[in-house]
Amino acid sequence: MNRMLISAAHKSSGKTMVSIGLCAALRARGHVVQPFKKGPDYIDPMWLSQAAGHACRNLDLYLMEDDDVVAAFARHSAEVNLVEGNKGLYDGLALDGSNSNAALAKLLDLPVMLVIDARGMTRGIAPLILGYQAFDKDIRIAGVILNNLGGSRHEAKLRAVIEHYTDVPVVGAIQHDERLSIIERHLGLMPSNESIAATAKIRQIGDAIAEQVDLDKLLTLSQKEPLQVPHVAEVVAMPVGERVRIGIARDRAFGFYYADDLDALEAAGAELVPFDALNDVHLPQVDGLYIGGGFPEACATELEANSSLRAEIRQAIGSGLPAYAECGGLMYLSRSISYEGRTFEMVGAIPGDVKMHARPIGRGYVHLREDEAHPWPRPNAPAKQIKAHEFHYSSLENLPPDTRFAYHVERGYGIDGQRDGLMLNNLLASYTHLRTIGSCYWATRFVAFIRRCKERQNRTTSTNEKAI
Repeated sequence: MNRMLISAAHKSSGKTMVSIGLCAALRARGHVVQPFKKGPDYIDPMWLSQAAGHACRNLDLYLMEDDDVVAAFARHSAEVNLVEGNKGLYDGLALDGSNSNAALAKLLDLPVMLVIDARGMTRGIAPLILGYQAFDKDIRIAGVILNNLGGSRHEAKLRAVIEHYTDVPVVGAIQHDERLSIIERHLGLMPSNESIAATAKIRQIGDAIAEQVDLDKLLTLSQKEPLQVPHVAEVVAMPVGERVRIGIARDRAFGFYYADDLDALEAAGAELVPFDALNDVHLPQVDGLYIGGGFPEACATELEANSSLRAEIRQAIGSGLPAYAECGGLMYLSRSISYEGRTFEMVGAIPGDVKMHARPIGRGYVHLREDEAHPWPRPNAPAKQIKAHEFHYSSLENLPPDTRFAYHVERGYGIDGQRDGLMLNNLLASYTHLRTIGSCYWATRFVAFIRRCKERQNRTTSTNEKAI
């Protein structure tokens, strides 16, 4: 098998473009490619998934234990396994580098392909490469991929310098080409589910990478024996019952879902029923709702125009339909979104209004403490601390003073700087994005909650029918 980490000297070097292109180019050659992404990103994995034809998996050294990271990687490994890093090779939150890209490379024994933005560089590229090699001797920089080259003469100079001063092979040399760029916004790349031309863009990037990267050399340098799947503690078992149907918003407005969470929902007994909040005029017949993150503000005109679906969702949540919403989903369920000088009417299930800001309100990893009033069932005491993440440029305002919350925020911002997880009827809505990892087995609990609500409703209906 093959495995590799696509990293860089610093962020914005082009490693995402290179990773997307490698997935597409290797797939076009007939290889089975499994993409992974370091960190809590949603958008890059959407592009990688589409390019590779397999759902990208997130590996997070802050949210996950080492054994969980190794197990997730080994369990999903395929013929070619490509891990895209975040930021630079040695960047991370911890001073000792314990959650850096380099730490992930060590943990998974990943040869590193270092993407270097070579604009304006000639001889200076040698000490950069040598320094990255010397900084941590346990990291194997197997090759470099030069990006943003200024022409064939520039490429020839860099190749000569690298060959003369280092022992690192040049695996690829990519000429500067504006056509390979992807539109960016405040969370990073524009999501692939928003771009009608995403398929064509991926093919274009894949073709360019196939021409300018030595794929045979890449595969030779990244050959490794498969990793063994370590034993990890199983998620706490929950009572099993009949399957439930969960409506899940999957469209241009809402697309931030972790593949592992969707797997966990299905494993717990859920059938995921997708619906389009922009175009579907009716809600499908479901037992619960899951509306993940995304960019509802970018699609606010269309969301507002779909008044029939908004009314059905408002009525369903008001009548007690179990629902879970994260970030963009919370925004959609509010009364309104104010964005770029306009105010758009939303579902109205949450008695509050969303206001967009120029700077992030909540950004980064979050630590939550679960309140005893949290509605989802649990077989044991809540975790002392739930690790998760948030990234939102909006705030939820004008909430009633008696609003109930499921979490106390110990790190991060949440809804008001102190609390998150708004509870209303059978709705739980938060700015925090959870992951089904270790003690945070939210997917299993949510399915159990839906099942319990459905059973209660069936008992009530049966009692009423007998009374009649």
